[in-house]
Amino acid sequence: MDYKIQKSEEEWKAQLGAERFHILREKGTEYAFTGKYNLHFEKGTYICGGCGTPLFDSDAKFESHCGWPSFDDAISGTVEYQKDTSHGMLRTEILCASCGGHLGHVFDDGPTQTKQRFCVNSLSIDFKM
Repeated sequence: MDYKIQKSEEEWKAQLGAERFHILREKGTEYAFTGKYNLHFEKGTYICGGCGTPLFDSDAKFESHCGWPSFDDAISGTVEYQKDTSHGMLRTEILCASCGGHLGHVFDDGPTQTKQRFCVNSLSIDFKM
């Protein structure tokens, strides 16, 4: 896929460091209840940890008790959806639409009006007030 922001694997590794590279570029997952944004509820915007694209508004964040930051909606046009059949499951992977960074998965079991739960790795995002 061609993304607006293109870098070589070496450039991504140098910019992101080992942990973030594993999540964003190798589709890894951090351990539940360990991410710094899991129970973070300040007002602002969550941005891609790879390229800085705004992805989620803090008003879309909710406590899902799943161990990862959860949102009920993404900022329009900022997230790409791909079918994921890894680990013997059928899921919908979410990626940054600007750089292709792996963010997590979206599920149709959310408690809000959207019925969606964007389950996001803290290492894949940053926060701006």
